[in-house]
Amino acid sequence: MRGSRFGRWNGPAACWLRRPEISTWLDAQFARCRPRAIAALTRQFRDIDLAEESFSDACLRAVTRWPQDGQPDDPFAWLLVTARRAGIDRLRKTRRAMAHVEAEMANEPEFTMPTADDLRDDVLRLLFICCHPALRRQDQLALALRVVVGMSVAEIARAFLVNPRTMEQRLTRAKRTVASNPVPFETPAPAERLKRLNDVSTMVYLLFSEGWSTSADTVQVKLPLCHEAIRLARLLLDLFPGMAEQMGLLALMLFQHARLDARTDPQGKLVPIDEQDRSKWDKVLINEARALLQKAARHGPPGAMQLQAAIAGVHAVAVSDSETDWVRLGDLYAALYALQPTPVVRLNQAAVLQKTDGPAAALAMLEPLVEPLSAYRWFHSMRGALLLETGDKPAARLAFERAMDLGPTAPEAQSLLEKIALCQK
Repeated sequence: MRGSRFGRWNGPAACWLRRPEISTWLDAQFARCRPRAIAALTRQFRDIDLAEESFSDACLRAVTRWPQDGQPDDPFAWLLVTARRAGIDRLRKTRRAMAHVEAEMANEPEFTMPTADDLRDDVLRLLFICCHPALRRQDQLALALRVVVGMSVAEIARAFLVNPRTMEQRLTRAKRTVASNPVPFETPAPAERLKRLNDVSTMVYLLFSEGWSTSADTVQVKLPLCHEAIRLARLLLDLFPGMAEQMGLLALMLFQHARLDARTDPQGKLVPIDEQDRSKWDKVLINEARALLQKAARHGPPGAMQLQAAIAGVHAVAVSDSETDWVRLGDLYAALYALQPTPVVRLNQAAVLQKTDGPAAALAMLEPLVEPLSAYRWFHSMRGALLLETGDKPAARLAFERAMDLGPTAPEAQSLLEKIALCQK
């Protein structure tokens, strides 16, 4: 067995990579190491493209070297150091080396691995770069999928239902915007770190939301976006294991994702939560989410993510819509509104109020929201349902037609058309 600067190699086994399970293991190793490696390389080189290229070089070298030398004791360390050398070689060849990189070259033998705290801040910084305020929301999400997750341009294009060339252009523009509006690379102070973490958590949840109920497309759910958002949430929790809001973020998405198989029928028609077959809900995901939420509760008063997760949890544990604890939901939404007094939270409060006090009370709560949510299609679809329940079919039809004008997905449009037809009877 040969030695290495990271410890001994685990046997030569020159043919080990040819086995299918090893190929799967390699993919998992590269995916696991990528966020931390790209983050550390971005901090060193101040260049996202160079960081990505260098990591790709290291992965290709691993595919060549590991079958000959065996698996390293620390794959991450091997990949990071190899990527760093590849990046320095690229800079030498292109003559783009700045003074700080020249210094790194001179001290290359003295390179030390980043500490756990360094890596945590590096990944947070990288995610914060991706949710740069100068970028549009969808460009933030696409950039995070490309840089942090490592999805190919073609995969991201399929997830957003655009052609690869369009997506490549969007990513190029996003990187150019980030380069011209750089985020400071210093280690953030505790207060700044918390702000960045909150911004990043919001971005991750927006990514999940875009996948779970897409903006306007022929499909209702874009699974790749949901899966990668959950993966990013797990990464954040791994980096910040004591942060209750990170537990809440992951729990919220798991509770929602557990309903996936019941959300549409075999014909693709959208099934409302009160009509879903709850035996199809994923109990494993629900139990994991409940455990996360219980753990988060031990860390003090709940934040917004925990409250939203708790709301989703009330639905998840109810055996039927009629047995849902609507009073508990009302209390949770009141607590959430105290933290986030937004029109959308109030809209959800009205939905709960309809269950406890009837449609007329819910409609009264919606009145102040007409202007702020005029371009929000779910406001109009909910208002239409409440008006239909009270028997005001003409007003309900107008509300449903307004929702149709605001770009629903194909399954949502089908549901709206059925409700418009009910209003005409």
